[in-house]
Amino acid sequence: MPSIRRLPESLINRIAAGEVVERPAAALKELVENAIDAGASRIDVKLVEGGLGTIEVADDGCGMSPGEMSIALERHATSKLPDEAIELVSTLGFRGEALPSIASVAQLTIESRVRGKADGWRRVVDHGEVIEEGPAALPPGTRVRVEQLFAKVPARRKFLRTPRSEYAACLDVVRRLAMARPDIAVSLTHGERRIFGLQTDEPLADRVSGIIARELKDNSVKIDLERPSPSGVMRLTGIAGLPTYNRGVADHQYLFVNGRPVKDRLLIGAVRGAYADMLARDRHAVLALFLELPPEDVDVNVHPAKTEVRFRDANGVRGFIVSGLRQALGTGDRRSAQGPDRGAMERWQQEPVSGAEPSPALRSIFEGRDWTARGTRVSEAGQAYRTYEGEVMARDDYAPQGRATEADEHDAPKDFPLGIARGQVANTYIVAEAADGLVLVDQHAAHERLVLERLRAAGAGDAVARSQALLVPDVVELDEVDCDRLEEAVEGFAKFGLVIERFGPSAMLVRAMPHSLRKGDPRALLTDLADDIAKHGQALLLEEKLEHVLATMACHGSVRAGRVLRVEEMNALLREMERTPRSGQCNHGRPTWVKLSMEDVEKLFGRH
Repeated sequence: MPSIRRLPESLINRIAAGEVVERPAAALKELVENAIDAGASRIDVKLVEGGLGTIEVADDGCGMSPGEMSIALERHATSKLPDEAIELVSTLGFRGEALPSIASVAQLTIESRVRGKADGWRRVVDHGEVIEEGPAALPPGTRVRVEQLFAKVPARRKFLRTPRSEYAACLDVVRRLAMARPDIAVSLTHGERRIFGLQTDEPLADRVSGIIARELKDNSVKIDLERPSPSGVMRLTGIAGLPTYNRGVADHQYLFVNGRPVKDRLLIGAVRGAYADMLARDRHAVLALFLELPPEDVDVNVHPAKTEVRFRDANGVRGFIVSGLRQALGTGDRRSAQGPDRGAMERWQQEPVSGAEPSPALRSIFEGRDWTARGTRVSEAGQAYRTYEGEVMARDDYAPQGRATEADEHDAPKDFPLGIARGQVANTYIVAEAADGLVLVDQHAAHERLVLERLRAAGAGDAVARSQALLVPDVVELDEVDCDRLEEAVEGFAKFGLVIERFGPSAMLVRAMPHSLRKGDPRALLTDLADDIAKHGQALLLEEKLEHVLATMACHGSVRAGRVLRVEEMNALLREMERTPRSGQCNHGRPTWVKLSMEDVEKLFGRH
């Protein structure tokens, strides 16, 4: 039988590196966090081959003395825990494992100079062994270079991805940390190419939109809310994209807790719940949320990479985020995506493309005529035009595709955000004149949202969720862990009409189903709900199913595309949109209206 022994320090560091330094992005994250904790006002990051070749992080922080540098390369040595109150930690790092772990699987060069000192110090560690140290010339601060990552650990090196994939992971790390600290200037260089350079003390909205997408600033609402917490006050800040500004993946959701980037399932579930009735299931919101709360109310020491946290009042945090997002979107929810898509604008055709057969609607009314002058008298040419004019105007293929209405002299577009209806195109889109541009409204999508909000206001949601008792309770057998998850959520399910109770170690008893889902399969429903809790920490699926029923009712009860509307009906629809919450997007997250500014109209005609 093998005897128990103490592992050598080199092997301990390599084991720790397996948790802390799984790829170049993980090493980069630790180094940038160290720079932030050192009080830096500027951080410069340089990468070669996506971090596989070289990672270099330079900052202008407090710096280290030669003695401190030596201690910093020992395991569990840190300046971030002055006492044993780990639950009150406010820095990004605190375990003291990063530098020795990186140095055990790469060549690590540290150069540092304390502010106010004349000289700096340099130390080079090659896979755990100090190979060089001595004075160094550099500005106040610290510069760390990581080279030959996993060069002597081929088993780990072969599992790394391509330089392009590793670079993408490094870029995401720098973006998230730069987003968390708009007071710090951050630059990133990959090879010989400068990726970005962010200036210090940028407004939060500018920093976030500059990193995610420039158009986010015009397609989002600002968030700044507070609520009491068990130990003080919770504060939620950031920007949240309009439901109409969405993506097909959730990679553009940036979540922070006390300045720490996290990928916590409770927070992700809260975001999904807040947007549940405004986005289709395969679309995801774009946002950056910053949650600040007392250190006593959150445990950051629950994950090796510190990407997950645990809250003292998880339900309170989730409710705060859901209500906060809905409240913020309520101030801008009548907005839609700001203007038409750039690609759509580029497809506006000013004249037929050379060499292509123009459509009948684009052909000149004079096409195919011989306009060679037959005489010199103007009256003869005028008579010829009048002859052809009658023939042309009688042709059916030049019939208008839209329907215009006579403008009322008393209509004042400036009095209404969505303007005054001027016509209808293809019996589907309302054309309205606003004070600052042209508004196009999808009549079916807009009315669908209005009907849904009316159903909610009338209490239709309660009717949909009303319980329908089963004549014979249904016993559903599940794994014991799934039963435990469902049992904890029994009270929440009851609010939506699903009445269940525990029936032994590995079974649940279904006594009632929501009225709108009474014909559904109880086993399939409970299985999906258990999986939903496991993934998001909360059961959002049942609420989404009931919302889908309401959305279907709204769809069937709304104005259909192709219906001719009178001008009075169009204006009534516009006025109700201006009064109704979330009227800027339909029930699937698509815009209900877009605006073409007068500046864009003038550009189309070359007048700008």
